[in-house]
Amino acid sequence: MRFTDARAAGRALAPKLETYAGREDARVLALARGGVGVGLEVSKGLGLPLDLILLSRLLLPRGPSDPLCAASVAGTRFLDEELAPIIEAPRDPALGGFLAGALAELDEHACACRGERAAVELKGSTVLLVDNGVRTGSTVRAAVRALRSTAPARIVVAVPVAAPEALASIEEAADGLICLATPEPFGHVGLWYKDFTRPSDEEIRAMLDEAEARP
Repeated sequence: MRFTDARAAGRALAPKLETYAGREDARVLALARGGVGVGLEVSKGLGLPLDLILLSRLLLPRGPSDPLCAASVAGTRFLDEELAPIIEAPRDPALGGFLAGALAELDEHACACRGERAAVELKGSTVLLVDNGVRTGSTVRAAVRALRSTAPARIVVAVPVAAPEALASIEEAADGLICLATPEPFGHVGLWYKDFTRPSDEEIRAMLDEAEARP
């Protein structure tokens, strides 16, 4: 299975999520950048609101395969708990400056993508976390970790394609997983798209506008 582009992948994925269509307690959150086109078509197909998760991987190890992350979760900033003391009282000024700059860049990126939209309350909701694919699973696991801070009732990861070896760790982290294809050998996500172009901030904002403008 090879998709034309992210939006085509989203149109293929949406029917697998029909059980969530039109639910007032459900929302689609797309991982920016690559997952936004997929998420847009899922949100349109299911009649659900669309918002974003933006991640900043800070290259400080949290574990063998999971770097520490900051995130913007539908407009709310999240920090891995290990980051707070480093930011509040940095022992290394250079590290403190690096983290402050990374957080400022994340906030600027979130504003550029979301515009003036207010932060969204996710407590008690069912969140369909959408990306364009999964290779190692570390990005999706970080996104799930960030989402948990908003106290949703359920997190369902939905992707068009994933490496088979990544599935177990995602199933453990999330409350559900929908995946259309698990090709082997996998290589990298871009191999499974004819057009793997990542959208700009302006294009992401336009996709959020398109989701809001649907009937």
